[in-house]
Amino acid sequence: MNAEIASAAPLYASLPGDIGISFEFFPPKTEKMAETLWESVRTLEPLAPDFVSVTYGAGGSTRERTHAAVQRIVNETGIPAAAHLTCVDATREEVDAVARAYWDAGVRHIVALRGDASDPAQGYRPHPGGYANAAELVAGLRRIAPFEISVGAYPEKHPDSADEVADLDNLKRKIDAGATRAITQFFFEPECFFRFRDRAAAAGIEAEIVPGIMPILSFASVQRMSGLCGNAIPGWLATLFEGLDERPAARQLVAATVAAELCRRLYAGDVRKFHFYTLNRAELSYAICHLLGRRPTGDAA
Repeated sequence: MNAEIASAAPLYASLPGDIGISFEFFPPKTEKMAETLWESVRTLEPLAPDFVSVTYGAGGSTRERTHAAVQRIVNETGIPAAAHLTCVDATREEVDAVARAYWDAGVRHIVALRGDASDPAQGYRPHPGGYANAAELVAGLRRIAPFEISVGAYPEKHPDSADEVADLDNLKRKIDAGATRAITQFFFEPECFFRFRDRAAAAGIEAEIVPGIMPILSFASVQRMSGLCGNAIPGWLATLFEGLDERPAARQLVAATVAAELCRRLYAGDVRKFHFYTLNRAELSYAICHLLGRRPTGDAA
């Protein structure tokens, strides 16, 4: 399937499903949220994702819940599980101990991130005895075990980076330290990803860069997250969600349409892997994968 066919085909009917997919969850705070998470995992499992990941709260605040969620995925599903790990508020020895515990539990994939400060007003400060940044963390993980390692990338620049050049330099340090791939922060226009991909290639970054896709469950939440991350929200996007605050079913239809169209246009630009930020809700991500031609396979169908 070439770009012309992908662009011209009626809706998504001709997309063959030749994509790699992965999903991100966050650790639940309550028993009810745990049930929702597990229902989402089970809903998406038949799509045979490359992996699913579970996030790690600021300062390691969700360490136990993250570990429990990852452990259950490892024990009760056939999906490769990836655990997030950060540098914040922990010594190298403490971080290394968590990584070894994951390896012993059968986890072979780590999403290695610098992490957000426990107190956003203070900004990020390296722990005196800890890893200073994600590149150091990647190098440390490489010394512990042969993990598959994913790192973060920022098409619109990390808020703490001085400029795009500094941001790409940081990404290259993470890749050079041993990262397997980069997964991007969410964005809303395909050109944003294509420009970033071109800049990364020009900077000598050869590892795969997987776009992070955020189906919009709540436009207000996305506005808040975008403000923290420095992501641009196009005017047309705000217009599409205007008036839908009290109409969740209609909002979900719009959200699926917007995210699926973004993925279709990325596919037309030769993107073949997608990472979905599910927010522990499966249906939107499932619908988008379905439109892209990814269907249940084998015994899971």
